[in-house]
Formats: sequence, structure tokens, C-alpha cells
Amino acid sequence: MSSPVLFHPALRQQLAHNLTRLVGPPSNLGNGLKHAAVAIIVTPCHAGAANFLLTRRASRPGRHSGQWALPGGVIEPGETPDQAAVRETLEEIGLALAPDALLGRLDDYETRSGYLISPFVFWSEGLAKLDPDPREVDKVFHIPLANLNLPGSPDFETGDTPGRPILRLDLGDNHIHAPTAALLYQFREVGLHGRYVSVAHFDQPEFARR
Repeated sequence: MSSPVLFHPALRQQLAHNLTRLVGPPSNLGNGLKHAAVAIIVTPCHAGAANFLLTRRASRPGRHSGQWALPGGVIEPGETPDQAAVRETLEEIGLALAPDALLGRLDDYETRSGYLISPFVFWSEGLAKLDPDPREVDKVFHIPLANLNLPGSPDFETGDTPGRPILRLDLGDNHIHAPTAALLYQFREVGLHGRYVSVAHFDQPEFARR
């Protein structure tokens, strides 16, 4: 069992400091990729521990129905990637992020379904009341940050491409795969532990490529 990670100003300072040290590969919007942005949002819970928000997509016709995801979506014309992450967070789960909420960003991640995802890390004070859009989100989960440190997680499965293992994270009651798992794994390593790892080579299972 991992020790709780407390929601405290020292954690905010630690995350912001560690994220400024991240140096990753440049973005590549070639090959017809669509550019999207997602938000890793650190929030408190009633017991004082730090959580992050994870959604389960609404079941509907189309791509990624019912899958685990971070709040986010396609970047609109005229938007910066971080602005898109803020807008999508408000539209999807009803959370308005403060102007100073941005702590930093992680490496862009190219998916097998044709997207280049830009991940951003935000800090959200207080126990926010969420209002998820049922057209987009089935449910929002508050996951303890400590669950990113569970023993034996991540797990690596053999994929269909040499040198590209499939990454899976154990979050306690649920398992999630890349791309979301890859972004959260890099957040754990860089943000929480201050050690750089690249996640670009981690692959997605077949169901997450559609």
C-alpha cells in the first residue's frame, strides 16, 4: 500500500519545479495527425489527500466509447494547447480552472488512432463541484495520487510491434492502458519523483486504437 500524497502547497511547488526540468522530443504534427490537449488535474479530497481526475467516456457510437480518459479534446483554430485543455475541462466536467492553475506540461504523445496529444498539469484548489456533460462523460473519478505508486505498476504487455510494449497502470480498482496510462506514468515519474522518462514508445492495446 502506498503512502498518501497530501494536497499541500509543498506538493504544488514540487510538481511545478519538477515539470520545468522536463526536456522531451519536439512535437510532430505531420502524417495527418489531429492535435489534441488533455488535463491532468490535481485536486484535494475530504481526507486531505491529493487526487487527480479521471473520466470514463460516455457510451455512444464513435471512437473511444466507454474508455478511460483525461479531460480534453481537439484544439480549435486560434487556441493554444493549454487553452484547449482548460476549455475542454470546463465543457466536459464543468470545472473552471483558475488562471494560475497551470503547473507545467508533459511530452506530446502520438496515438495509433491519429492524434498528437499535448498533456498539461493543473492545480485545482478546493473540493470543486463537478457537472459532467452526459454526452461526453459517463462519470468522473477522483483517484488518489498515491495510487500512481502502487507496487507492481506499471505492467508491460507484449504488443504487435517490436520495441513497443503495451503499458498498463494499476490504479487500485481499475486498470488503464496507454495513451492515458502513458501520460499518467510520465506524470508520476517526472512530477512526483523528478526523474525523466520517455513514454513515446509505449503502445496501446487494440481496443484503444479505434
